[in-house]
Amino acid sequence: MSSVLTDLFPHPIVQAPMAGGVSVPQLAAAVSDAGGLGFLAAGYKTADGMYQEIKQLRGLTSRPFGVNLFLPQPETADPAAVDVYAHQLAGEASWYETELGDPESGRDDGYDAKLAVLLDNPVPVVSFHFGVPAREVIDSLHRVGTLTFVTATTAEEARAVERAGADVVIAQGVEAGGHQGTHRDSPETDGSGIGLLSLVAQVRESVGIPVVAAGGIMRGGQIAAVCAAGASAAQLGTAFVAAHESGAHALHKQALTNPLYARTELTRAFTGRPARALVNRFLREHGPYAPAAYPEVHHLTAPLRKAAAKAGDAQGLALWAGQGHRMARELPAGQLVEVLVAELAAARTALSAGGAR
Repeated sequence: MSSVLTDLFPHPIVQAPMAGGVSVPQLAAAVSDAGGLGFLAAGYKTADGMYQEIKQLRGLTSRPFGVNLFLPQPETADPAAVDVYAHQLAGEASWYETELGDPESGRDDGYDAKLAVLLDNPVPVVSFHFGVPAREVIDSLHRVGTLTFVTATTAEEARAVERAGADVVIAQGVEAGGHQGTHRDSPETDGSGIGLLSLVAQVRESVGIPVVAAGGIMRGGQIAAVCAAGASAAQLGTAFVAAHESGAHALHKQALTNPLYARTELTRAFTGRPARALVNRFLREHGPYAPAAYPEVHHLTAPLRKAAAKAGDAQGLALWAGQGHRMARELPAGQLVEVLVAELAAARTALSAGGAR
């Protein structure tokens, strides 16, 4: 690993920040204590909610950890398209006996307030999704001793990350579960994402800062592969969804390996932005008609997803998952890190032995 990262965590394993209640302090603490880098997800939380989780995490571990922020999105949604989608979802609201959410509930996810908290109460790492923060934001975090990670889905985006002064770029392949971290939400590029190994190689040749590879990684051998391709570490999300400490709904954890959910798909059905999820009824019925409207669609469907969870209906949940979901292992997070480290060591030994012949 790059020395920038080895000072933070000895094993090249980053637990992806998964918004929506998955990345709880207990999960992040277990990963950090095991020698990886645990992450909290500030997305969809208030600034105070984020601060309370940071305080809780600090009470659970003395190891470094990170906090992830969603960048505010430009107003590009067509209100008429959102209205049409709301009309289509009326039957869902009736079925779950709830109201649709207000699509105008807020666009910036409390970004400035969260930044203020993180500058007043610095954490070891802050990462960013959905774009590149302003240079002055990165500089201000550096002044308080915080390292910055930024997601990129193309080599061009990675170069923008480096130009902004970030310390690390997270190269996210199309295999990744949850939201694609594209810097611009362009519907014409839907389905054109780059596979992780190709992306890591392209990014490695495009920037001089360390690269963390993300997307579909479930085994130590895959970590060895992305490191051989040029990454300094790997970021795993779906692998930790099934962990004992994960805050994911039990239905979500079970669905990862349930044969009923045979595949994943990138969809705008739940949030209006491309995100990879297990294909269930909601995705099949509404995915083809969901507009490019984030966070409007997220706000619109939030009560539906909450009601589906309360009803124990996985067919109405956003079952975020990467392409490797069937390889999920239900283990304590610290034990999962240990298993991944052992697999990584075995893979590296096998590679060295093969090269020696």
